[in-house]
Amino acid sequence: MKKLFLNGLGALMLSAGAYNSSLAQDIHFSQFYETSILRNPSLTGIFTGDYKVGAVYRNQWSSISKPYQTALVTVETKFGIGREARDFLSVGVLAYYDKAGSINMQTMTVYPAVNYNKLLNDEKNTFLSVGFTGGYAQRSFDPSKATFDNQYQNSAYNASNASNEQFPNVKLSYWDLGTGITYSSSGGQNHDINYFIGVAGYHLTTPKNSFYNKNINLDMKWNVNAGLSAPLNDRYSMQLHANYFRQGTYNEIIAGGLLGWNKKDESNGTLMFALFAGVFYRVNDALIPTLKLRYKDYSFAFNYDANVSSLKAGTNLRGGYELTVFKTGFINNPEGNKSRTICPEFY
Repeated sequence: MKKLFLNGLGALMLSAGAYNSSLAQDIHFSQFYETSILRNPSLTGIFTGDYKVGAVYRNQWSSISKPYQTALVTVETKFGIGREARDFLSVGVLAYYDKAGSINMQTMTVYPAVNYNKLLNDEKNTFLSVGFTGGYAQRSFDPSKATFDNQYQNSAYNASNASNEQFPNVKLSYWDLGTGITYSSSGGQNHDINYFIGVAGYHLTTPKNSFYNKNINLDMKWNVNAGLSAPLNDRYSMQLHANYFRQGTYNEIIAGGLLGWNKKDESNGTLMFALFAGVFYRVNDALIPTLKLRYKDYSFAFNYDANVSSLKAGTNLRGGYELTVFKTGFINNPEGNKSRTICPEFY
């Protein structure tokens, strides 16, 4: 029954005209802290360096259904404003492709973002950041792969039975808009404890999002974000990340942390190697053990979602895995004037 539910969910919603705002939710990632533009556009460019490029791949529910697959690529960079280059402007673009369920529900999006970062305190690297993103999304499905209740007889599916369903549209597209604000700073005796807190809103134009009913709109989504990074000693450090969002009647809380061991170049203090391990928890859904390797400017991470929701009887704790690859660096000389846009340090 659980497999039937997962495979047929999209088709059932379309058939009943129930593909409404409460069911049309955004994708999510367990490594949410790596997808700044989707999390909060005012987090775009909040990293040490001039640029950040990366990719994410997620595979979910392969144990009980046709896998839900999501692939994402993102690029961020920033530019100092003024001769002192303390205020800075961040720009980025994020695109993802998502394919879900047996009816091949596909979503393709492109989200550019711009973020202005205003320096409030030079000593503590305190910034107030205001960001915007505006994107384009396209969704489609394959009606030939959908099944309906009137095609079942005595609990057996018969493809020769007519579905009696008509789909005026199998593809839709819309323009989207989001914005956010973030406060970031540092603390501690050496200002090496970095933290931020932010809030963001998405789908501010509540775009139409139904194949069946033109009067159904996508709910606005509200995100609250927080993070902290701190050294424990010369070799060990920790990161804490938390995210809450609400969209219509649906909400999600995910939080956790990573403990890291690192090795730095003794001559200049730059990071050479770091290994992180930790766990995150998506409330009432999944326990997420995570490993991350950082080598110079490259990072590689893997996590697995151990399902602990009401579906665990069918999944045997199996949820899905996620892989990320990122690179950060300096376009200009790190010691140069134009590269002095130093932000909270999260390896």
